[in-house]
Amino acid sequence: MARQIALLRGINVGGNKKVPMATLRAVFDGLGYTGVRTYVNSGNVVFDGPKATARKIEQAIEAQFGFDVAVVLRTRDELAQVVADDPFGDLADNPARYFVLFADRKLDARKAEGVDVGPGERWAVHDREIHLWLPEGVQGSKALKGMTEKRFGATLTSRNRRTVGKLLEMADAAG
Repeated sequence: MARQIALLRGINVGGNKKVPMATLRAVFDGLGYTGVRTYVNSGNVVFDGPKATARKIEQAIEAQFGFDVAVVLRTRDELAQVVADDPFGDLADNPARYFVLFADRKLDARKAEGVDVGPGERWAVHDREIHLWLPEGVQGSKALKGMTEKRFGATLTSRNRRTVGKLLEMADAAG
């Protein structure tokens, strides 16, 4: 059985789409997954089981909570590759300002050409992720504003590198 990570987009933000983590774990349990663990209150789920599909999880979440939530999936090995693909590791000195946008499909890096960037901002597209170094943070970030789902034709959800690292630690730990 593969260890997998589900990244839910847009829950528990500003009082919208409230999802208690205990109930979310129960949804995953009900789908037959094991070793289900969540990290922080923003929709990060590490679990074991047969290869998951985002649609199956999205349908179960909608049935439980009554609203749509986009889900992006990665295996443990795919997440480890994201951590290894560290284009700004020598530059990024604050993991809370170093982000990964996870996509539900392969991204065309050419679509990011011409994205306006703010002072010191950097981006790199790798397969199904966009790495963003935002030294001034997300508020007012030109690069983040330019990296849209519409531009790429993909579902995107972001996590800072601290969260990405913690999720990999959880995936590497016994369930």
